[in-house]
Amino acid sequence: MPDTLLDAVSAIAAEAGRLAHGRQQGDFRRWEKEPGHPVCDVDLELDALLRERLAALDPEAGWLSEETLDSAERLLGVRTWVVDPIDGTRDFLRGRPGWSVSIALVEGGRPLIGVLDAPARGEHWRAQAGAGATRNGLAIKVSDRNSFPGARVPADVLPKVDSDLVVVEKPNSIALRIAMVAAGEADLLATLRWGHEWDIAAAALIAQEAGATVTDALGRPLRYNSTKGEAFGILASTPGIHAAAIARLADRAATGIIR
Repeated sequence: MPDTLLDAVSAIAAEAGRLAHGRQQGDFRRWEKEPGHPVCDVDLELDALLRERLAALDPEAGWLSEETLDSAERLLGVRTWVVDPIDGTRDFLRGRPGWSVSIALVEGGRPLIGVLDAPARGEHWRAQAGAGATRNGLAIKVSDRNSFPGARVPADVLPKVDSDLVVVEKPNSIALRIAMVAAGEADLLATLRWGHEWDIAAAALIAQEAGATVTDALGRPLRYNSTKGEAFGILASTPGIHAAAIARLADRAATGIIR
């Protein structure tokens, strides 16, 4: 894939990020799609902008986005855009910086490119399959940690059973928490519940290209543009602690997968 497509997606993500950042301190309408799931009109503005811009780049690609009613048509194409216009909406609504624009282009169940734009943090992340990952144009890589005790985890608090781990900053955007592993600022990110592919597709590629091991919560490979557009959690870590993380979380993951 030519670099020009990645450059074009980066520019579109940055455009959307600037628009959202400019609106963050102003007036906008907000509501809950369902209890505990906030949204605002900036989400919808960005969704429309991104769909228009990205469709112009690849008109044949399908579309999977948090703010668009899903359609089975996306399953028929070769490629699909997997997009979250504002990942970390709670931080956006509170005027905090821990949110990002997330864009991935998926083919054959795997991301080809992934871009995160986090303008309130002054961060722009990008990756292309097989070509590494960068933040603000500089190559990034995971830490070399191979001991599970002492591993850094983005969290507010940790359960007592995990008291041998170290809490670090936790932006509301899960994509940014995964990216922290990619940049060596955290060693482990794990979620143990069903979630949406648009939350993780771009960041998972960035982490993998930076050297992280990335699976679902049970240690299985992640595939994108699935029928439901969901995955059972994500476990992104330095390669040296991934097996230990799976073992630590196995019982909790086994109970969480039932729904």
